[in-house]
Amino acid sequence: MGIIKTFEERAGHIKQKNGTDPVPLACNNESLAGAVSQRACVYSGARVVLNPLTDALHLVHGPIGCASYTWDIRGSSTSGPTLYKKSFSTDMTVADVIFGGEKKLAGAIRELAARYRPPAFFVYSTCIVGVIGDDLKAVCKSASEDLGMPVIPVISEGFRGNKNEGYKAACNALFELIGTRDYAPESPYSVNFLGEYNVAGDLWAIKPLFVEMGVEIIASFTGDSRVEEIQRAHKAKLNLVQCGGSMTYLAKKMEETYGIPYQRVSFFGIGEISSALRTTAEHFEDPEMMERAEEIIARESARIAPEIERHRSRVAGKRAAIYMGGAAKAISLVRAFGEIGMDVVIIGTQTGSRDDYKKISYIVKEGTVIIDDANPLELKELLVKQGADLLVAGVKERFLAYKLGVAFCDFNHDRTATFEGFDGIVNFAREVDITINSPVWNLPIERVSGARMRTEVETEIGAEMRREQSSVIDAGGETVV
Repeated sequence: MGIIKTFEERAGHIKQKNGTDPVPLACNNESLAGAVSQRACVYSGARVVLNPLTDALHLVHGPIGCASYTWDIRGSSTSGPTLYKKSFSTDMTVADVIFGGEKKLAGAIRELAARYRPPAFFVYSTCIVGVIGDDLKAVCKSASEDLGMPVIPVISEGFRGNKNEGYKAACNALFELIGTRDYAPESPYSVNFLGEYNVAGDLWAIKPLFVEMGVEIIASFTGDSRVEEIQRAHKAKLNLVQCGGSMTYLAKKMEETYGIPYQRVSFFGIGEISSALRTTAEHFEDPEMMERAEEIIARESARIAPEIERHRSRVAGKRAAIYMGGAAKAISLVRAFGEIGMDVVIIGTQTGSRDDYKKISYIVKEGTVIIDDANPLELKELLVKQGADLLVAGVKERFLAYKLGVAFCDFNHDRTATFEGFDGIVNFAREVDITINSPVWNLPIERVSGARMRTEVETEIGAEMRREQSSVIDAGGETVV
């Protein structure tokens, strides 16, 4: 028997660390039909990367549902333009499917250009466009020539693809802007942030640290960015890749075309942000910058130490489960939980690669379950079996945790607290502390202790869970357990 009861085809995607060898996890496969994968579509992946570009106009060529699905898709903050907060759609209907939607798209572009005069358009194709064969590239090229502004097609239709393909489509669209505007950097030490989306203002927590070191930030891809900044990004001397899953492809293209080297970094966690500052200083080989980096790290670490220790004393020894879209955030979370004294007992991603899972298997402890492309049933069984006290994931997994009586922390785009930088890890520790130690878990809800539930699942997988779920009934307004 496997770790949990699941589809036979899914067994290779769920492994438990046992020994020092890397875990041979199956991945990079199409989602199993009927397994209710938590993955997102190609269009969604493209939209989450491009949408934080604040002054661009984002037009979805497809049914209205696609546009509404991703409206304000990330909690990405802006220090200026708000056009990105609007969601425009051609609202394709049955008549457009039958007769084609190219004329409707061209008319929508002209109308929006006259009304908003954006510096650039991103026009997204959806699945229905792939079915009927609208020539998105031709429409965008004609509109760009007529309007005298970039109208960039984002080829993001796809039925079998996932958001990794959407990331690639977004990077290809961004690459069309890069290098189209000249710029002379003010500092010899200039960088771009790739894969930094300014969720809840994260960018504003880390940017001052690099500026204090003497580094100029030319562009952030794409949090709180402007079209003009993306156009001049080719003038940077270094690309710092924060989200490898979404931006490594673009970093490689920029290295090949413009000779800009890149380094993978993370801005989440004390160790990670410290490493990012040191990596940058070491790349530029400037002794003064290296010294400033160490001063910043020592000062900020000492400043937040009392707060970290206070929260650590309340959560140390608790068991955490991680389920992220990409592996970069998952790996950073493992290290951050170590900084606040918590153990990771489950870690999974939607789109991790073999190299990602190999890296994960080296940094987690014995007995940790590693899972690829999980579905809700698998997550439920694992949370119970591993006795997790906390699930860190995205909004789709929130209510699964709550139904099991497990604390939850949103690490994705719906959060409202800054988690990056030195103050960010304090915010994260505080949120973990508050949710784990919330008095709500003491209410008479349907919840069995972790140790007891683990025993029940091990002896009678599935049956006991179904019996307990059906034991809660409504009796004249009272809950009976």
